[in-house]
Amino acid sequence: MLIQRLVGITKDEVIEWRRYLHTYPELSFQEDKTAQFVYDALRTFGDLEISRPTKTSVMARLVGSKPGKVIALRADMDALPIKEENDFNFVSKNPGVMHACGHDGHTAMLLGTAKILTQLKNLIEGEVRFIFQHAEELLPGGAQEMVKAGVLEGVDEVIGIHLVSTVEVGKIGICHGAATAGSDTFDIKIKGRGGHSSEPHLTVDPIAIGAQVISNLQHIVSRNLNPLEKLVVSVTKFHSGSAYNVIPDTAVISGSVRSLNPEIRQRIPNLVKKVVKGVTEAHNASFELNYHFGYSSVINNDRVRELVEEMIIEMLGSDNLLRLPALMSGEDFSAFSDERPSCFIFVGAGNQKKGIIHPHHHPRFTFDEDALEIGVELFVQSSFKLLGIESSKKLNKSSINFH
Repeated sequence: MLIQRLVGITKDEVIEWRRYLHTYPELSFQEDKTAQFVYDALRTFGDLEISRPTKTSVMARLVGSKPGKVIALRADMDALPIKEENDFNFVSKNPGVMHACGHDGHTAMLLGTAKILTQLKNLIEGEVRFIFQHAEELLPGGAQEMVKAGVLEGVDEVIGIHLVSTVEVGKIGICHGAATAGSDTFDIKIKGRGGHSSEPHLTVDPIAIGAQVISNLQHIVSRNLNPLEKLVVSVTKFHSGSAYNVIPDTAVISGSVRSLNPEIRQRIPNLVKKVVKGVTEAHNASFELNYHFGYSSVINNDRVRELVEEMIIEMLGSDNLLRLPALMSGEDFSAFSDERPSCFIFVGAGNQKKGIIHPHHHPRFTFDEDALEIGVELFVQSSFKLLGIESSKKLNKSSINFH
């Protein structure tokens, strides 16, 4: 009950932080003011060792009264290049930039968690690290940079939370095994021979060839792999030409590949190359392929996941714990889960009755702020669970100063 009371006391401040961050969003690798805001807030809590692992990230360490395990809690801070279309009173004041994926809420929840756990420092055996990560939305991703900067040195386990508008507030979802897909991109430059649009027979038309390339790329999924495998190949850009009466020399096709099977993921570049090579050679064109491996799949460690699931059932009951299928979206929390046993948790934040129905990355995206309280409690309770501390027994024997 005491943790719930601390969470309740902190709730209004967490909402206030979230709304401030939503009003002043910053893009990936540009989170200067956001990082400073987080740094300044952490300094007011006391008992934290605060550092700046990279230019626009923040880490705080809370070292407990006794030695023990080291766990890390992560929140991402960056926004997206989207023009906001919401009409509440804390909409983005930065033109063309919006928190359309809930990272403002993630940051606010982790700030609230840090404030509460600093008040419970005398109960902590071990260390809790609070990782405020930059640039989740843009390759190569901020998580990779923070890992290289050493934020996981000595860490035993990592937890991340993502608010999800497609799951009802009050429910929490966890994936068994893979939680997100490997997320890769490609760029194909088709090189033909331009000419006048009235004489197409004298050209090697890269637009016509490109259309065939796009069509044949779909066969990678439908005709080269087991239909039970989860794989998505999407062409998202096709650029060529500049005039009505000119057939251009080149066309550029770009797209995204999402996969859950690491072995299949490694096969895709060669399959893409074979398709493009076959089509271009058939039409006397040539090509360049640049294939970029991005974020790997987030993998939930079974042991960590089971402990977190126990905590969720204690908090909300088994009816509110959902087992979710892996998402085909990408998430650079994988840089942490690749290095340490981890669990990535989806906290429901949608509410149809309140009109909170829009998906992530939508210009009218938002979330039910009641989810923030759930996320903070989940972070706090899971910290004690992973550290092996029975928080309920310890708290009942302790005197806590609420502020």
